[in-house]
Amino acid sequence: MEFEIRLSGLVEVRTAGHSGDLGPTKTRLTLAALAWDAERTVDVDTLIHRVWDDRPPLKPRESLHSHVSRIRSGLQSAGAGTPVVVRGTNSYVLRVPPDRVDLRLHADLTGRGRSLRESDPEEALRLLDRADGLWRGEPLAGIAGSWPEHLRTTVAGTVLEAATARADALLGMGRFTEAVPVLLPLVEERALDEALAERLVIALYGSGRTAEATGLLQRTRQRIVRDVGLDMGRRLHRAHQGIITGTPAGDLLRRTDDRREAAPERPASTAPDNLPRDIPWVGRRDELYRLGSTLGEGAGETVVTVEAIHGMGGVGKTSLAVHLAHRLKDRFPDGRLFVHLGGPTVGRPPARVLAELLRLLGMRAEELPREADELTALWRSSARNRRMLVVLDDAVDSEQIRPLLPGASPTAVIVTSRRRLPGLPGVRAFSLDVLPDDDAIELFNRRLGARPGTAEAATADIVRICCHVPLAIEIAASRLLARPSWTVSDLLGQLEGEGALAALQDGERTMTHVFDLSYRALSVGQQLVFRRIGLHDGVEFGPSAVAALTGLSFRTAEAVLEELMAHHLVSEPSPHRFTMHDLLREYARSLAEPDGTDPADAVRNLVTHYIGAADRASAMAYPFRSRTEFDVPRHLVPSLPELAGAGPAEQWLITESGNLLNALNWFASNGTEHELAVAVRALACFLDAEGHLATTEPLFRKAVRHWEVRGEDVEWAQALLDLSTVHTQGAHYPEGITEAGKALEVARSVGDPELEFQSAHQLSILFWQAGRYEEARSLQEDLLGLPTATEDKLKAARSHNMLGIINLHLAEYQDALFCFTQSLAEFAEIGDARGQYVAINNLAKFHQKIGDKKSAELYLRQAIAEMPGVGTKRDQVTVHMNLADVLEAQGRVDEALSLYAAVLPVLRELGDLRGETIALNGMGRAHLAVGRGEEALGWHTSALTVARRIDAAGEEADVLHDLAMAECEAGSVERAVAHLEESLAISRRIGARAEEARAVCALTRMRGLSEGL
Repeated sequence: MEFEIRLSGLVEVRTAGHSGDLGPTKTRLTLAALAWDAERTVDVDTLIHRVWDDRPPLKPRESLHSHVSRIRSGLQSAGAGTPVVVRGTNSYVLRVPPDRVDLRLHADLTGRGRSLRESDPEEALRLLDRADGLWRGEPLAGIAGSWPEHLRTTVAGTVLEAATARADALLGMGRFTEAVPVLLPLVEERALDEALAERLVIALYGSGRTAEATGLLQRTRQRIVRDVGLDMGRRLHRAHQGIITGTPAGDLLRRTDDRREAAPERPASTAPDNLPRDIPWVGRRDELYRLGSTLGEGAGETVVTVEAIHGMGGVGKTSLAVHLAHRLKDRFPDGRLFVHLGGPTVGRPPARVLAELLRLLGMRAEELPREADELTALWRSSARNRRMLVVLDDAVDSEQIRPLLPGASPTAVIVTSRRRLPGLPGVRAFSLDVLPDDDAIELFNRRLGARPGTAEAATADIVRICCHVPLAIEIAASRLLARPSWTVSDLLGQLEGEGALAALQDGERTMTHVFDLSYRALSVGQQLVFRRIGLHDGVEFGPSAVAALTGLSFRTAEAVLEELMAHHLVSEPSPHRFTMHDLLREYARSLAEPDGTDPADAVRNLVTHYIGAADRASAMAYPFRSRTEFDVPRHLVPSLPELAGAGPAEQWLITESGNLLNALNWFASNGTEHELAVAVRALACFLDAEGHLATTEPLFRKAVRHWEVRGEDVEWAQALLDLSTVHTQGAHYPEGITEAGKALEVARSVGDPELEFQSAHQLSILFWQAGRYEEARSLQEDLLGLPTATEDKLKAARSHNMLGIINLHLAEYQDALFCFTQSLAEFAEIGDARGQYVAINNLAKFHQKIGDKKSAELYLRQAIAEMPGVGTKRDQVTVHMNLADVLEAQGRVDEALSLYAAVLPVLRELGDLRGETIALNGMGRAHLAVGRGEEALGWHTSALTVARRIDAAGEEADVLHDLAMAECEAGSVERAVAHLEESLAISRRIGARAEEARAVCALTRMRGLSEGL
């Protein structure tokens, strides 16, 4: 039974006109990734990248295997017979004829049709019409991702070829009227393509539409002059002249064909070729495919194809360009030219480069003009009718490149540069990154050859230390080859012992020299920033940290970071967040300060900045907490754009969590006891919110002892409250109650009403969490009677909110409703948007608790209506997400999914990874509710990946619970139990009592199921 795999339009397998069920989106994408390379081996890492981009699930290889299993079943059901997806060593291959894949058949028919368009136009048209019939719209419809977009771009080129060949066949048979609708959309999309414009001009003219043909010529000429700076080429001029003189359209077409025949290809043996030798190649399959497709097929008659490969020094730009040029040699019969442009420190003048290019074409030095403009003109005229491939290696900047680009020509150009090259119209930029794991390991092993004693673990560690940079890996392998007695483990020890940068040299090549070239090309200000970034221990950093390290203003630091990014010395993995490769960081640290400045001073400024900024952010994000003033020079905590309100301030704390912990640890190791105690106080709320209290408990104890020894009672009580919070989150309620009670005694003894309220409120929370609801309620009722609560609406609102929670647990629903309503009114009166959000959430919980889900929905919709006036964008998207939760609980899955889908891109735009985790998890619950278990697993797995990436413990526990439900539904009870046990452990660690109880109940149920199997 015949079957076909369709990638055009929706991905599907069809048998006898019927479509089989392939299951989830990721399964269909996996099939597409294999089918595109039908009968060709595809390595696992390439498949993982194609399916998940750079955000794979927790266990990508297991997930990939699951999708492949579903594909096997689907294909066998479709009549494929024996298993058609074969697993190899770290690879898969789809064993089906390529002509069973519509896009592969489309490409084959197009190629055959193109080759016959002149010798047998009737047969060519038949083949091309058949190819056109395979086209059902955008490939992989409805599937997002970088590889699907790359595939669409590639296929678009084939579709263009097919349409152009179809038009040529029609024109060749004199069917001008039929050719016009084929050519019109092509010319509209590619207004500067003179070859297409000429075909349409002839088709219009041959159809009797002379005025339209003349108008098209005029518009095309205006666009070329405006966008390219040149006049239109000879072919359009001749077409125009033919129309003026009344030349028959068939004769105009024959003149075009005659010109093609009159310019025979230069024999390969006589064409200039000074390419450096190629080397045995490893990896970069996707890069070679994309660049090769563009350069090999994209060179038109008059529009130069230019690819600019940019990346950090040593990443392999030149090797890739040279290897690609060798692979494409047969497609450029008029020559392959390679010219080195001098790099960032030498920077050869364009005139000298032009002279070298012209000499490579056979011109003598004495024949060359002296003026740069004349050299450019001569180069462009010489390249006009040549199909050459030119490699311009190690460019300095756009100004150096601009005069070297040919004008109207079928020549293709590859430019390599250590920096981005803006301001070059029509040049496609390609950023080259370091190698993926498998390619990096293969490169190392290939350079070593057959060498005994190669330890896989040690090899992986070596390429990691080399930061997956190809040149660093080559040098490391060279060092090992030079020491026959060494093992891979010996080399690893050398790299770890003396430092990677010092060890990565083999007599001729050093990574230090590579980085020196980039460093010397920087301005003095850029060099300062580069050196200071090397002192930053965090994975990521923002402009404010650079400002603190350097003494520059925030805006200046931001501008210099952008310049360093253009030089590929830093990268920007997410908006306004920067990072630096470990080798570059080591190099930056090795550079001495020219003025003898002590780097330790810059580091102290950095950590002081982080603590000071965190103190300011905490005051906005947690206004209910009292503060201990932290003495920070004003210039170290500038007016940060990130701290523009409570929501942004909280997001800043989350984003900088790793750096804040590093700063706290720095003060623990290098600061005074007083600095550490103040830093702990400044970060207390953040550490609580982000679940870091357990790991930092010793520091909280030190802070308590410090303030007690100093005899500063208020600060001592505040430290006791912070330590009490640590024990609250760790479920050590007796200790927490003791500390909060002691803080309350101190507050009353010194007569500090603010501190008294904070202490009593904390003690009430502890009583509630310990199940001592009456004592908790008594404390809150006493607090509401204090003058400080009467005079301070924020305190009253917090007490009413807490009292409502206690009453809800006591099942005193009317009292709970009154307290929540009162709390909401008080938060609203003082304009506290975050407080309103909390109160509305609790009101929604109240109504869900009593089974009134509709009222819960109404309260959230009220928040949506009112929030635009008082809340931030983050507040709004959070409320919408909570509404999605309520709708999902009501069983209104389609509405819930629609809301989740709407909030996800907003959360990603804001960089709210925590919110994204919650929304992804909600998507999973919604899919599970309607029986889409496999898709639910995918959403939950994605949510878990994000939660762990940002170390959001509470969200991680929640996701693990819901993932367990999905695993159970799929029949994987043992995995479900494991997820629940992990959720329970996290919940206990962070003190999330509700999650703990939910996990315990679910575990009991799951273990019962497991025992019954």
